[in-house]
Amino acid sequence: MADTSSLTLNVYKKDDLKTVIATGTDTDAKAIVKGLAPGTVVPDGDYVATHTDSTGVLTESDPANVPGWTVPKQQAPAPTNLVATPTADGATITAGAQA
Repeated sequence: MADTSSLTLNVYKKDDLKTVIATGTDTDAKAIVKGLAPGTVVPDGDYVATHTDSTGVLTESDPANVPGWTVPKQQAPAPTNLVATPTADGATITAGAQA
């Protein structure tokens, strides 16, 4: 396999091969796609990736389909510093930093 460590990894939407939406390298700062809602299912090939050479010696590669993925749903953090203050008929419960 060819050494791609000096090449830039570009990611495009499949229908717009002129607008790079993410860049990185294959080994270090991987290209990161942002702005998708949690639970979004991205099918195979909705995004494509190419290699470019910043020195200009090599022309941009043909696009390759990016495998699909599902954006994980985020979970709210568990409450901390819970305090229950008794009332006449139950309790008032508070969470978070207490003074």
